[in-house]
Amino acid sequence: MSLETIKATFQASIDTKQALIDDTARLEVLLEIAELASSTIKADKKIMLCGNGGSAADSQHIAAEFIGRFEKERKSMAAIALTTDTSALTAIGNDYGYEEVFSRQVEGLGQSGDLLIGISTSGNSKNVVKALEVAKKKGIRTVALVGNKPNGVMQAIANYVLVAPSTNTARIQECHILMMHTICQLVESESV
Repeated sequence: MSLETIKATFQASIDTKQALIDDTARLEVLLEIAELASSTIKADKKIMLCGNGGSAADSQHIAAEFIGRFEKERKSMAAIALTTDTSALTAIGNDYGYEEVFSRQVEGLGQSGDLLIGISTSGNSKNVVKALEVAKKKGIRTVALVGNKPNGVMQAIANYVLVAPSTNTARIQECHILMMHTICQLVESESV
């Protein structure tokens, strides 16, 4: 252990975020997604989020920002993390398989005009891929947050894709939460 290790880790995080700042095309996609999320809420539709592991935690975190508040007092916004209902997750996993834990929820809860945000550092999480596929069939717009890893299946399915400019899982997750916080901030500013 050393201070140099800590500094190197912090610098890697900064460098990854700087790559985000320097990529105008990526920021324009982020703005489009924020506008889509805002129009979804204004149309009295909901935002659904899903992911595995750290991405599941990010899904829950962002759903809470929409339901509660991010920075400003305002009306609650309809958002749900599909990662939180342990009875549904375990029943679906047991009866249909783990690959179906999100898609069955999208099938039952999702409506045309909703928005599904799938988060996966690899871009290949089978249960998130299936959720995106079901969403598209139901007329639910889709967003994929992925890492800069080649051959991500989610990138080919989603209507919008935000790629974190890294192949390192921790750096990808840090970018995902930054991008989603930025979307929350933009959506909230439109609702106040």
